[in-house]
Parts: sequence; structure tokens; C-alpha cells
Amino acid sequence: MHSFAMNSREFLAALMSRAGDTANSLARKAKVPQPTIYRFLSGTAAEPRVSTFEPIARHYGVPVEAFLSDRARAELVAALFSGDSDKTLAALPTAAVSDDVPIPQFDTGGKMGDGLELRDQPGLIKSWRVDQAWLAQNVRGATSASNLCIVTGFGDSMRPMFNPGDPLLVDRGVITADYDAVYFFRVDGEGFIKRLQKIPGRGLMALSENPAYQAWVVEPTMDFEVFGRVLKVWRSEDF
Repeated sequence: MHSFAMNSREFLAALMSRAGDTANSLARKAKVPQPTIYRFLSGTAAEPRVSTFEPIARHYGVPVEAFLSDRARAELVAALFSGDSDKTLAALPTAAVSDDVPIPQFDTGGKMGDGLELRDQPGLIKSWRVDQAWLAQNVRGATSASNLCIVTGFGDSMRPMFNPGDPLLVDRGVITADYDAVYFFRVDGEGFIKRLQKIPGRGLMALSENPAYQAWVVEPTMDFEVFGRVLKVWRSEDF
């Protein structure tokens, strides 16, 4: 029997890959906050509590001990890679082989207890499905294809960059505003899409493309969270 050592992060990533899940889809199915899953997978947060692992284990049909115990996990991983027909492993969901890459809608409901408020949003683009060729030729600099999501443009503060209702491709793998770029973020329970820029002596500034909107400072006392960096926008035009 081969020996395959996985830590709990790698184990979860393997289960997600086998099922074709993203952090967004797993959050929706297992009723676990998406940021918790992402931060655990990326190593930017401590290991979640047992209560977080339990619904994930139920979703994948594996014992929760596999997330908590190196020995239990090693036995399960060994069985998986040795081709054991253990019914627990056989019950794991398997993704269909496909060249398609699903790009899901960003799940605003998982961000806050009552959902995230996006002002003046004219409907939603629920999901995209693209092939690998489109991704390779049209998307540059993404942290991972599995981190991509669609956000439907809302409000008019970023005109003429994009209009309300236009699709925005967001990389959820970027959760800090380390450099000047356009980000999707929240302050308290309200979502924003703005250019974030660090200005010496002033701090982190939120800048709009529309000159009718004033720039404002993201104060250290604010409940601030970056959901992702906007990689690409499509600006609609009526004919």
C-alpha cells in the first residue's frame, strides 16, 4: 500500500477537488461561511472548530475524525488511494470529467448573518461556464481558476468603468489590499467595489471612477474585509 500523508487542509482540498466543489459551492451546500473555508484552505487562519468540520464531513460522507486526527485521516487517505471499495469512500461525490470551468456567483448571503447589502443592484448573473481555452486567453494573473467568481455590478459610482448589471470577474484568492487595484470589499454589512489606494499620511483610500462620488478613508476602526480583487469587467452598451 502506498503512503500518502495529508494534513487537514490538503485533505479538504482533495475532497473538494473530487466533488468538483469550490469554497463558494461547499459553503452553500454545507452551510459554512465561505471566508472560513477559504482562509483555512489558504493557511491564513487557524484550524476551524469541530462544529465547522462536522457539516463538511456530513456533506462528503466521511467521519469528522478524519479532519481532527492524523491517524484517522491517514487511514482514510490510504484507503482512497489504494483503491479500497470501502463504502464510505465509494459514497464520496465524484465530479464529471469536463473541460468546462464553472465560475459561480459570489455568495453574498454567506458573508454576514443577514446577508451583504449591495445597493442598487439590478438583478444577478448567477453563474458562468467557460472552457480552459477561454480562461487561458482572457484571464491573466488569477491566483487559481477555483478562486474566480462573478459579481454583478451595482450602483453607478464606478461608471464609466462598468455599468450596473455588468459582469465583473473577481479573484477571491486576494483578500488583502496590498497594492493599488479595484477590489470587492465590505465595511460593516455593506458591500463596495472601489479602487483601494494607500496614500502616505492619509491611509487606505476608497476611490470611485465617477467624479460625482468623493473619495473616503477606510479607517482602522471600521469592520473592513476584502472579498477579492476585480480582474476584469465587461462594460455594456445599448444599441
